Amino acid sequence: MYDSTGHESEAPPSRQTGPTVIQFPDRARPRGDAMNTSETSHEPAPPSGQAQPLDQAQPPSGQGGAASERGPRLDASGQPVEKFWNLPNTVTMLRIGVVPVLLFLPWAMSEPGSTFMAWAFIVAALTDWLDGYLARRDGGKDVTRIGKLLDPLADKLIVSTALIMLLAVGRIPLWGAAMVVVIVGRELAVTGLRGMAGSAGHVVAATWPGKLKTIVQSCAIGALLFHYETIGLPAHTVGMTLLTVATALTLWSGWLYFSEYFGASRAD
Repeated sequence: MYDSTGHESEAPPSRQTGPTVIQFPDRARPRGDAMNTSETSHEPAPPSGQAQPLDQAQPPSGQGGAASERGPRLDASGQPVEKFWNLPNTVTMLRIGVVPVLLFLPWAMSEPGSTFMAWAFIVAALTDWLDGYLARRDGGKDVTRIGKLLDPLADKLIVSTALIMLLAVGRIPLWGAAMVVVIVGRELAVTGLRGMAGSAGHVVAATWPGKLKTIVQSCAIGALLFHYETIGLPAHTVGMTLLTVATALTLWSGWLYFSEYFGASRAD
């Protein structure tokens, strides 16, 4: 080409209309640069501000995971759920199982039937100490909250059921109904007192008149269940005499429980 002066000039380079393609030899191809990042990485980058180290993304295998973070199961009171069927609670439930047996007393009025009922009650009464001993041994590892509830409840159920059934079949005469009401009412009152004291942080401990009442009361019920002459003794007469003594001890020990508690409450 010639310019306006007549001299020959160089032709301008041809304008490219498409993208420039740069080819690299195999050995000179760049590795890990920005152009190849999208081809070599298959995991999207975490959102800004939410990245976390890889060693914290998953809990180590075999170390509990979410189950260990939840902790033990809790009951309605917010305390760990306890095992119910341990040995002391099993003994207590066997004692409670005597209650439906005593309900069949009207169909066991014969001498063999009366003897069976009496021994069933005696075994339940004698094992009263056994469940407490089993729970307290080895540092009290088997003491449970439900056991503390069921142990005294079993005593009251057995005694109350036996007295009511003896009254129903006539082995306790009608005038003796007052003694039954006093004994059963005192058991309910002392139970309520212990619950009220516990909510206030007090403990109503058993007194020796109360323990003596329990022994005499159990002997009276056992003798009335035997009914017939036993080991040469008139069981019914012995039973009514002991039941009268047990009623007097019931009133005395109940008065001691209430007077000592409310006296201590006033002193506090």
